[in-house]
Amino acid sequence: MKLVRYFSSYIRNFCIVAHIDHGKSTLADRFLELTGTKLTGSQVLDKLEVEKTRGITVKAQTVTMEYTLGDCQYQLNLIDTPGHVDFSYEVSRSLRAAEGAILLVDATAGVQAQTYSTFFQALDANLEIIPAVNKIDHPSAITEVVADQIYSQFDLEDPFKVSAANGKGVQELLEAVIARVPPPKGNPDSPLRAFLFDSWYHPHKGVVCLFKIVDGSISKANKVKSLNTQKVYEIKELGLNRLDFQETQELQTGQVGYIILNMQEVSEAMIGDTFCLAEEKAIEPFPGFQEPKCMVFAGVFPENPGDYDVMQKALAKYNLEDRSLIVQKDISAALGNGFRCGFLGLLHMEIFKDRLNSEHQISVITTSPSVPYKVELKSGEVRVVDNANDLPEKFHIRTYYEPIVETTIIVPLEYMGEVLNFCLSRRAFQKEISSIDSKTTLMSFEIPLSEIITDFFDALKSFTKGMATLDYEHRGYNEADLGKMTVLLNGESVDALNTIVHRSDAYNKGRAICQKLKELLPRQQFELAIQASFNGKVIARQTIKAYRKDVTAKLYGGDQTRKDKLLKKQKAGKKRMRNLGNIEVESSTFAKLLSNSKN
Repeated sequence: MKLVRYFSSYIRNFCIVAHIDHGKSTLADRFLELTGTKLTGSQVLDKLEVEKTRGITVKAQTVTMEYTLGDCQYQLNLIDTPGHVDFSYEVSRSLRAAEGAILLVDATAGVQAQTYSTFFQALDANLEIIPAVNKIDHPSAITEVVADQIYSQFDLEDPFKVSAANGKGVQELLEAVIARVPPPKGNPDSPLRAFLFDSWYHPHKGVVCLFKIVDGSISKANKVKSLNTQKVYEIKELGLNRLDFQETQELQTGQVGYIILNMQEVSEAMIGDTFCLAEEKAIEPFPGFQEPKCMVFAGVFPENPGDYDVMQKALAKYNLEDRSLIVQKDISAALGNGFRCGFLGLLHMEIFKDRLNSEHQISVITTSPSVPYKVELKSGEVRVVDNANDLPEKFHIRTYYEPIVETTIIVPLEYMGEVLNFCLSRRAFQKEISSIDSKTTLMSFEIPLSEIITDFFDALKSFTKGMATLDYEHRGYNEADLGKMTVLLNGESVDALNTIVHRSDAYNKGRAICQKLKELLPRQQFELAIQASFNGKVIARQTIKAYRKDVTAKLYGGDQTRKDKLLKKQKAGKKRMRNLGNIEVESSTFAKLLSNSKN
């Protein structure tokens, strides 16, 4: 006999966690087919255009499925999560809505750097972890070796062996979720307590909030209250997300569903907020999510200055579903009105730019990425500075500090020496080297974050032939010999190009930026000096020679006196232009320059 109502004992909330490209979204497709939720299509949970283009999951997605086992019908809420380190915040939110997790490992690649981080996140969340080895039908699969790795590294025995591509072993894995993942805890007779763990903007429905109903139940007739803001909302619609919205009359204890409230501003949907019925007085809120710490900052300016207002509205909607993004208004003498944005990493920044372009048709220029430094002033005050233009004068600063990350690199044994030398060249401190198996090595370093946010991973992949994987966690700040590098055009600072750099890198970076400016800037009718200075001392210079106009072309004959007078007058005019001229750099030139400076 099938149940009509889904009591919490017949609900399973689970997610899939893994390193990037280990098959999470493909496994989700097989689950959707097995439960009859969808019949055709691939990676249907990757809904964003940028996800389809890049082939990676950027945003966690939730879908509700039904599956009959024996005489019972279960409701399964599957949360597909990203695998890249830059989107770990999406993973942490997903884990809060689940009671179990499938830890998926690629049979051709084995345990990778982010396999560790996702495993420990699931472990810290007290989830039931079910190990699985994917791609067992691949010609280069080493299934048993990978199974041994999972046991030796995580103490998880007998992983399920599946092929998400053709469905082999998927039904057994899904039924193991029902058998091993505990049902959600909660009291259906208690007052409503629901926590908001995701939100997004729908063009027709407005702000859509995704809730987990922990205690009690909620229906469309109810009014609800945010414990964070104390605002009361009417419910316009609620239901389950089965790839499309399926409206229902009620959401019960343990269920995950969407609710559309009469929110006037997208900022009202605060991730981690607790909601209760409007009339309730003494409801204990859930602990909120730990706020993500942005570790890469950049100025973001519209290529077309007229797009500023449109961009401001687009960022408000974007921020609704990506609360890890920090947005503040900014202004640059070189680029005009824009925003100072904080990102979790460089891929996060690239995805942000792609989505603004594809979803809102806004092209942007981003300044060189920076990390949040700390400076201790002689007065004893400590400031966090992520923009070189906000750095106090040198004579006010006692000590500089830079952020440090603990970096885990997994690489074939044959590349261990090259990786060690490469990391040491990036001011790394070696912490640990250990073996995963006879062919694979785990290496751990402490490295300044500024050394890995640009070309570190690309270079690592290049000389290891794509075999290395990388993960990192923030480990506080260390004292460092830092300073401000200023770029000058004819003695005038170009604020969009100023950066904070380590003294050991200052000369090479200053020389490189001057050379690129010389290649990109057009010649003027006066000599143009390009300089880079570190802490006020010029360390590099290039000069763009002036156009030489032939002012004597109109003269005939050999009157040298008249020629000399014209040349002397031209020289004096160029001197005035150099002193008074305003060098204007086109947006397209800045875009090329800043793009090159990040390579």
